[in-house]
Amino acid sequence: MKYTTTFKLILFGFICAFLATSCVKEGPMGPAGADGADGADGQDGVDGQVTCLQCHGSDLIETKQAEFAMSEHRAGAVAVAYAGGRASCAKCHSHEGFVQYAEFGSVLGDITSPSAWKCSTCHGIHKTFESGDFALRLADPVTSEFDNTLTMDLKGNSNLCANCHQSRTGEPAVSNPGDETFRISSTHWGPHHGPQANVVAGVGFAEIEGSVSYPDAGSSYHLTYEGEDNSCVGCHMGDFSKVADVSGGGHSWIPNLAACVDCHGTDMEDYNYGGRQSTTEAQLEELRDKLITLGVVEWSEADQSYEPVVGTYPILYARAYYNWIGLEEDRSMGVHNPKYVSALLTNTIAAVDEAITAMQ
Repeated sequence: MKYTTTFKLILFGFICAFLATSCVKEGPMGPAGADGADGADGQDGVDGQVTCLQCHGSDLIETKQAEFAMSEHRAGAVAVAYAGGRASCAKCHSHEGFVQYAEFGSVLGDITSPSAWKCSTCHGIHKTFESGDFALRLADPVTSEFDNTLTMDLKGNSNLCANCHQSRTGEPAVSNPGDETFRISSTHWGPHHGPQANVVAGVGFAEIEGSVSYPDAGSSYHLTYEGEDNSCVGCHMGDFSKVADVSGGGHSWIPNLAACVDCHGTDMEDYNYGGRQSTTEAQLEELRDKLITLGVVEWSEADQSYEPVVGTYPILYARAYYNWIGLEEDRSMGVHNPKYVSALLTNTIAAVDEAITAMQ
C-alpha cells in the first residue's frame, strides 16, 4: 500500500500528540493555603413579596376602597366637571392635575379629560417598599398660595392635605396694603372653598384688632398635641369606626368621633365639644347678618346661598366678609382652631358693630 506525503505528515502529528499527552502525569496535590480574610457582611434585603402582600394580598386594600367610596373626594362630580380641566384649577380639582403638580411643581396646561381623585392621586410609586412606605406624593411643609414667604407645617403626612386645603387669595390688608377701600369684584371672591390649613395653622385671615388677642401661629392644640392623633391625619383618618351613629375615619376622611373621645377623655355624641360649634355657628350668623345690614352680603335665589354684593367698600367691610366666608367654608365650626377662630369672630363682630353705629 502506498501513502501520500500529506497522509504521512498527519499520521506523524497524531502519533506525536498521543505520546505527549500520555507522558504527562499529574503529581500529588500540595497542602491548602491559609483562608483569606472574611468579607464584610451584607445587609439583608426586604422580602418584597411579604411587604407588598401586607396591603395588596389582604383585605386591607378592599377596606380602604370601601372607606374611600364614602368620601366626597371619591365623588368629585361637581368639582371635577367644573374646574378639573382648567390649568389654573386642576392642581386640586382633578387626579391628573394633582399628579402633574406633585411631579413638576405646576400644572402644565389644561387637562383634556380630567377625572376624580383615586388611590394613585395621593399615593405614587413606593420608595423603600417597607411597611410604612405609603409613597405619598407630597409631605413637606407647604408654601402659601397667596404669600410665598409664608410656610405652613401641619406635621408629616398632614402636609399633603394642605397643598389644596388652603386659601388661594390673601385678605384685603395683605393683598392691598395701605388701601382704605377694597373692591369685591365677584360673587365668588374670598379665600376659596377650602382654607382648612390656614385655620389649623392660625395664619392668613384678617386679624382685625380688638379685645381678644390672637394666639401664636402654629399653637393650635390640634397641631401641637404630641401624639398620634393630631392634625389632619389623626382626626380624620383614625381607625374607621362608628360612634353614636357617626361613621368616620380611615379613607372616608369623615372626622373620627372615636379619636375625639379618646383624646378628650369624655363621651361625645357629636363634634360639639364644650359647645364650641354652637358658639361659633351663632357668631357666624351674627356676623353675616351685620354684613347684610352693611349691604355687603345678600341672599341669592339663583344659587340658594348668601353671596357678596359686587362693589367697592371700606376695607374693614371686605376684611370682615373675608373672615365670615372663610370660616364658613372651613366647615369645622371652630373645631380646627378654637382660640384663633374665637378671636377672629369676636374682634370682627365688634369692629363691624362700631361701623354700623357710626352709620346711624
